[in-house]
Amino acid sequence: MTSFFYGIENLFVNYLFWPLDQLRYMHSWWGSNWFNSILFLIGAGAFIYWVIQLQKFGEEGQTWDMETQTYQ
Repeated sequence: MTSFFYGIENLFVNYLFWPLDQLRYMHSWWGSNWFNSILFLIGAGAFIYWVIQLQKFGEEGQTWDMETQTYQ
């Protein structure tokens, strides 16, 4: 069972987090922060999309029914 968890550790440490390790050891501030800027832009775009969708549902008079988990 422990080999399963060591396998998960190996996957994340050696493969999935490898790009972040490369960003950590860069000597350029601009080069290392492009990743954070892209994530921020994706999050801001998703937030704006979410607010627009909320406005559309509000203008149509639809409300969320907690009991049936549907819009009315």
